[in-house]
Amino acid sequence: MYSPKDDVDRPIAPQDGDIDQGDFRSIDPESGVKRGLKTRHLSMMALAGIIGPGLLVGSGGALSSGGPASLLIGFGVIGIIAFSIMQSLGELTTLYPSGGAFTQLAARFVDPAFGVAVGWNYFIIWFAVLANEYNATTSILVFWSDKVPVWGYFLILWTAFLLFQFCGVTTFGEAEFWLALLKLVGLVAFYIFSIVYVSGGIPGTGAIGFRYWHDPGPFVEGFRGVAKVFVFCSTFYAGCESIAVAATETKNPRVAVPLAIRQVFWRIIFVYMGAAFFFGLTCPANDDQLVNGSSRALLSPMTVAIQNAGWQGGVHLINAFILITCISAINSSIYISSRTLLYMAQQRMAPSFLGWTDKRGVPIYAITLANAFGALSMMNISTGASEAYSYIVNLSGVSTFLVWGSISLTHIRFRQAWEAQGYRVQDLPFISIGYPWNAYFGLGANIFLALVQGWANFSPWDAGGFVDAYILLPLFFVIYAGYKLVFKTRFWRIDEIDLQSGRRRDLEEAKELAVVEVRGTQPWWRRLLNNF
Repeated sequence: MYSPKDDVDRPIAPQDGDIDQGDFRSIDPESGVKRGLKTRHLSMMALAGIIGPGLLVGSGGALSSGGPASLLIGFGVIGIIAFSIMQSLGELTTLYPSGGAFTQLAARFVDPAFGVAVGWNYFIIWFAVLANEYNATTSILVFWSDKVPVWGYFLILWTAFLLFQFCGVTTFGEAEFWLALLKLVGLVAFYIFSIVYVSGGIPGTGAIGFRYWHDPGPFVEGFRGVAKVFVFCSTFYAGCESIAVAATETKNPRVAVPLAIRQVFWRIIFVYMGAAFFFGLTCPANDDQLVNGSSRALLSPMTVAIQNAGWQGGVHLINAFILITCISAINSSIYISSRTLLYMAQQRMAPSFLGWTDKRGVPIYAITLANAFGALSMMNISTGASEAYSYIVNLSGVSTFLVWGSISLTHIRFRQAWEAQGYRVQDLPFISIGYPWNAYFGLGANIFLALVQGWANFSPWDAGGFVDAYILLPLFFVIYAGYKLVFKTRFWRIDEIDLQSGRRRDLEEAKELAVVEVRGTQPWWRRLLNNF
């Protein structure tokens, strides 16, 4: 087990070409998890993983708060920041796929106490998201049949997802691959419908073109509306960084991680910008169903568009699609939150019993505790608890900014140590685009957004909203200071940062070399396609 106190006199591992044979074991010798995720699993997780009701339903609230232009601006700006973060993460995770993702890297490159604060904030994101997804799923099932109470549906789902997670990471990866594929197919179908609808191709409806950009207009409440959309969009983008958490359990991270990082660009363009454009094109921002719908699906711009096109029964189709995204989102939320707990526990950043895995590489205790936080969705049953529940879910927005900013800072510290200790940038397996500007941009942008994302609560003054927006800012520093005082950690000097731990070779290295040789003889257009 790792102890922060031991790090004070820790020797820096020498540069050594010999790699331990543990690199080729199916079970990671450090964390005990199984290296069972394939490259296609990680690629599809990067492209469509974590796309859930937050995007499909939450976009309705963002559209009604800011209008179609604000939605595009919000997704675009946060997308640029997300791309910057993923470039930093790609450089770090490709070199260090083992050892607990960016929470442990923050502890190694900045300060162990800093890693603890980042880790617990990241866990907060995912237990909030998990509770939200459970609530969305039970709402859909109750809409279809109220013979079973909400808590009954929850217990059934909770047990089913727990047992599924116990099946292991390979089963999880395969399920996520096909669920993500279904989500992409669903989005493509909606985009095609949108083009046909706005161009007048549906019988009985005329061409609407950009009608909703003129009436009710591109903006709602001006810049105030744009600022509100930023918070929504940060929540929708949360999860892009999750491939770093999965890297430890990936068979071939040196190939899979760079490919997944590159595919995040297409996720931003196709999924987020595409959804923002077509939602604003087909659904008016002032539609009553966006805020007062009687069912979960009626809050989705997709349902409003389909019903405005004349298909009143479309609510069931969208409910079914949202249910698929909920299943995927719950599955992913449990996975990410449990691994975050597992890696923190193994570094003494969380209770040690959570760091145990069985012989199949499944962290039983961490999965059970992470899934237990889904019970927060039951707070939504009563009126008073519903308000408290909404505050809990909204915490994930500011936590996302804190975690993303921390990734940028960790990358900056890594590069400083890499160059100070005599290593060459050219030797990195993945080189971040635009360093150092993109890393400093990511750090500055996330600090700025973390500070201003709750400004709408000042006028008129909303005490509950203010606490919800800013409580995690002081909590981050409370966790940092408290851990630092108890364990006497310190800020690492550049020359003593460990640049060797966590590096490993791929399980299928020989096969990769053969593929590289074959690709070297392929035409340029085929090699280009292999990068996407």
